[in-house]
Amino acid sequence: MELRELRAFVAVVEEGGLSPAARRLHLSQPALSQTISGLERRLGVKLLTRSSAGVRATDAGATLLGEARAVLARHDQAVRAMAAYTGDGGGVLRIGIPLELPPGLLDSALAELAGAHPGTRVQARHLSTAQQMTALQADELDLGLLRERPPGQEFDALLVVRERLGVLLATEQAAELVGPDGIALESLVGLEWVGFPRAGSPAWYDELTAILRSHGLDLGPAAPQGQLLLADVKLAAVSAGRAFALAPPEWGSLPARVTWSPLVGHPLVRRTWAVWPAASRRRDLARLIAALDRLGSG
Repeated sequence: MELRELRAFVAVVEEGGLSPAARRLHLSQPALSQTISGLERRLGVKLLTRSSAGVRATDAGATLLGEARAVLARHDQAVRAMAAYTGDGGGVLRIGIPLELPPGLLDSALAELAGAHPGTRVQARHLSTAQQMTALQADELDLGLLRERPPGQEFDALLVVRERLGVLLATEQAAELVGPDGIALESLVGLEWVGFPRAGSPAWYDELTAILRSHGLDLGPAAPQGQLLLADVKLAAVSAGRAFALAPPEWGSLPARVTWSPLVGHPLVRRTWAVWPAASRRRDLARLIAALDRLGSG
């Protein structure tokens, strides 16, 4: 087995499907499918079961998943250990990324990192805050971008982004509710909130929902655990006119049937923290953190 095959298999299981795994690995879906099929032929066992609901590991696949994660963790640890002996901090830098970040922030920071430390190779994974914390504690990430600051002294943290959230509504509905300063949060009473699972970021979820409820909104049950709040999901739910979603100002291009508006008084502020092991002495990591700090506050 090759490391690339193990990484591909782990990505498919963690993402729950070939398409999201291919995006994570920056591969085409046919190429990823061929890699998984080749791994199954090489081992002589079926590793995955495919259905309309996605992809799941078989019993054999679950066994391989644990072994593959251990092998990859040891490989990456060895690469990081050797990076300590290089002058430019070269090696693999593993970072966790939430679904939404200000446009260009990470790209610009990574461009600075590449210029200063060309020997560093970045591995990025889209993970929730809770998943990133688990990976940081297991030494599977070198840097996380989290929606909440972790307690204790095991990790250092730096606030890199503060975003004033606004509201996405069906365009006709927004025109009825908007005033000179935006849309009042309490005017959204009666609409369904297109939210995210609490398990993904408990502290941020509790802070956010407490503010929504204090303005009279009935939020209903939390989103199912594991459900990703993708852009297309938000837009589809909002465009029907019976729901609202929260988003930062520079969220991306919107279809004509959906409008973003600020909230009166800016009651909702989403924070993103850069979090890394306090014991880390990596120069390339320090350079990336400094770039995120400058670009985020600038």
